[in-house]
Amino acid sequence: MGKVLAAGYRSNKMKRLVIPLLAGVLCGGADWSAAAADWSTVTTPTPGPTQSIGFYSAGCLQGAQQLPLDGPGYEAIRISRNRYWGQPVMIDTIMALGARVRTAGQAHLYIGDLGQPRGGPAPSGHASHQVGLDADIWFERQPGPRRAPLERENPRLRSLVRADDSGIDDAVFNEQHATLLRIAAELPHVDRIFVNKFIKQRLCETAGGNRAWLNKLVVWAGHDEHFHVRLHCPPGNPQCQPQAGYYSDDGCGEP
Repeated sequence: MGKVLAAGYRSNKMKRLVIPLLAGVLCGGADWSAAAADWSTVTTPTPGPTQSIGFYSAGCLQGAQQLPLDGPGYEAIRISRNRYWGQPVMIDTIMALGARVRTAGQAHLYIGDLGQPRGGPAPSGHASHQVGLDADIWFERQPGPRRAPLERENPRLRSLVRADDSGIDDAVFNEQHATLLRIAAELPHVDRIFVNKFIKQRLCETAGGNRAWLNKLVVWAGHDEHFHVRLHCPPGNPQCQPQAGYYSDDGCGEP
């Protein structure tokens, strides 16, 4: 796992064995052990103050807030999934990212899945995204006018990696992608961003003197069409289980 803080990782692993039991009690009485398909049928959030309960891949969300489907510099896609719910800090982070990207002169972002109305496991696509602190943001952009919601269900979403998985596809990748990731990594509350290994490698090769933000980019399988933003547990969420750190440096020396 590279330069991981192993002790913290083991501690979090133990907590993840216990927290699902608590999550089922606190998230509207939901049965955490129920099939993911059952969680996806719930269309409204649990009442009460917003609380992330459990770990990113084993938990739920009380009092979820809805991401506006359109905002400055972004638009949500695949709206029929009803996975645009999260912590207020996640909603604020996406809106801040969209605004900064627009200020940088870039096209609208496509925002993918956040979480379900009560968090919990999804029937497809994710092991995490369960406590309102994860979001997928696609590398593909919408250069023209905003699309109607029904036109956003299956947009073109190109990979930044060659089809043979041999490296970056320079016909798709450009400097705007690097700028986007730097802007995202430098936002407050961001814990880490999962990206494909070739994307991290390219950024390590081309980053200038300020390389601190590269520490936030964690290599993870896939993540060539989108990047995955994960936030720290917010203050005042005592049942939210943080994740151990990953790299002790910029992570550019990792295989």
